Amino acid sequence: MRKFQLIVKRVIDSVAALSVLALLSPVLTVIMFWIKVTSEGPVLFKQKRPGLHGAIFEVYKFRTMRIGSEKMTKGQEVMLEDDRITFIGRYLRRFKIDELPQLINVLKGQMSLVGPRPQRIEYLNDYTEEEKKRFDMLPGLTGLAQVSGNIFLTVEQRNKKDIEYVENFSLLLDTKIILKTFGVILFGEQKYIKQTQG
Repeated sequence: MRKFQLIVKRVIDSVAALSVLALLSPVLTVIMFWIKVTSEGPVLFKQKRPGLHGAIFEVYKFRTMRIGSEKMTKGQEVMLEDDRITFIGRYLRRFKIDELPQLINVLKGQMSLVGPRPQRIEYLNDYTEEEKKRFDMLPGLTGLAQVSGNIFLTVEQRNKKDIEYVENFSLLLDTKIILKTFGVILFGEQKYIKQTQG
């Protein structure tokens, strides 16, 4: 059953990613123009991340920060009031629009709509054997941690949510996460904080 659901998941990913990119192409073009004229640097931010089975791939995002700001220390999160974020970047990050280029990653088979978020390479050596289960599935644009508080959770709490997703994957769970993601976009991550015990 799990194998069949994974096949269906991949079909849904491909169809949905292609459809959304086609539908939003005019909007994405305007966003790219705004980014280019309001701050120096490339329109897209690219960074290597570990994916399925730990394979390294290049993830795409709309650039929301000033050039050089990506050199962050491990564990340092970027909050919306961070002064490294550009003016338009605040809105792109708040409404998760900066993640839309990852639909290209989905089409390339490097990511899924739902899955553990791909973390920075610096974390690779820190994962326990249990946490490495995150690499048993494709990373996602959104995931269980992202609809449970995300930036308001510790790294350990997010890892637990990622493993919980991998161990309990189902198309029904994916559907619930996608629906909650729309809630996060509308109301903010603070509305979905869940206290993780232990």
